Amino acid sequence: MFVDSHSHIYSEEFNPDRDEVIGRALNLGVSKIVLPNIDSFTIKPMLDLADSDPQFFIPLIGLHPTSVKGDFVKELQIMEYWLEKRKFAGIGEIGIDLYWDKTFINEQVEAFRIQIGWAKKLKIPIVIHVRDSFSEVIEVLQKEKDESLTGVFHSFTGNADQAKQVIDIGFKLGIGGIITFKNSKLDIAIQNTDIQHIVLETDSPWLAPVPYRGRRNEPGYIVEVACKLASIYEISIEEVAGITTQNSKQLFGF
Repeated sequence: MFVDSHSHIYSEEFNPDRDEVIGRALNLGVSKIVLPNIDSFTIKPMLDLADSDPQFFIPLIGLHPTSVKGDFVKELQIMEYWLEKRKFAGIGEIGIDLYWDKTFINEQVEAFRIQIGWAKKLKIPIVIHVRDSFSEVIEVLQKEKDESLTGVFHSFTGNADQAKQVIDIGFKLGIGGIITFKNSKLDIAIQNTDIQHIVLETDSPWLAPVPYRGRRNEPGYIVEVACKLASIYEISIEEVAGITTQNSKQLFGF
């Protein structure tokens, strides 16, 4: 059984055939799907899907860094409203993204810190989006870290030294389709990392693994990620499934 620890299957890309996609995931052994939020506009579709099967879908709440603009405080107020209204398994996805636009870097850092504060108060994990911002994210975490703060570096693409930094501060690595890309070098980066520090994810509908690269990603494709990890660690896919599922359970508390 697999846990897809990061999937946006509530997004409109799945509107035509969401039930079929979910059916394929179930048939391939996916037992739970974690749903990270993006902004105020995605809360309703995300919660509607989560409420359709609370045992299968695990909702998170947070403001994605690329959605942090000049009005980010209003967006965060909406997130806070929902945090008070119902239970979430974590805060996410949050973080810093300097790939697309650096205009709101200060606002991104502030939003990141505020949301980390929520997680510490509620004692739930954070799911971190990192893109061209590893040093900035680590700097924030080193200042904010305490015994209650944990989480995962979503879609980890760093090197071996960065993987060690993540693990040393008590966080897990979210490994998805990129691990199957020929030139990603991610397999080399994590080959000496204990699989106890890894959770599986797809980031559906993005970053589909080989042999589906370039197509819409979906939770069932997590099997390809698991197969690649089984090859790297020279263990069975069943062992990969069992260990990473337990890691996700430990992280998100379900």
